[in-house]
Amino acid sequence: MRIGLTGGIGSGKSTVAAMLVARGAKLVDTDAIARSIAQPDGAAIPALEAEFGPSILTAEGGMDRARMRELVFGDAHAKKRLEGILHPLIGAECEHQAASAQPGEPVVFDVPLLVESKRWRSIVDRVLVIDASEQTQLERVVARSGWAPDAVRAVIAQQAHRALRRAAADAVIYNDGLGLAELSSHVEGLWELWTGAGTR
Repeated sequence: MRIGLTGGIGSGKSTVAAMLVARGAKLVDTDAIARSIAQPDGAAIPALEAEFGPSILTAEGGMDRARMRELVFGDAHAKKRLEGILHPLIGAECEHQAASAQPGEPVVFDVPLLVESKRWRSIVDRVLVIDASEQTQLERVVARSGWAPDAVRAVIAQQAHRALRRAAADAVIYNDGLGLAELSSHVEGLWELWTGAGTR
């Protein structure tokens, strides 16, 4: 069973990922992979430097994320060039990690841009979307990161619209006003339904 997990920033997706791992899933985290390949000596660094020049690297030799964000924000061509380098490397590492799952162990792919990238629908058996109102997303991200509200709104605007995400889902957990116990109960129900874990 391969489950694609997605949701907007501040939706609670990472919390749900941890709950699924606690129930026996293997987690493949595409954000963590993206960070690792862009660190000093990461797999993406030679291609990034060749494509964008040394100015996008930090003094340590990793990708300067803030500089890269500036470069691609509002520049669709630069964004496409960046994705052309990162996405194949991320995809290959995802499959490498998934291949190490134990027989019968469900694999959860945590993919923030699952809906935007299109290719994931053919790679996973089920898509689980964690949804929350924009106001809730805003409040959560400001509280945890200290970002300015406008910065959070800009990220939300760059991500797929909530309705598009929900339309791509096999199941949606509306994580607005839920306590952890209630959220866990929703996750448990889906886990049993999709993996048959509760009927063995």
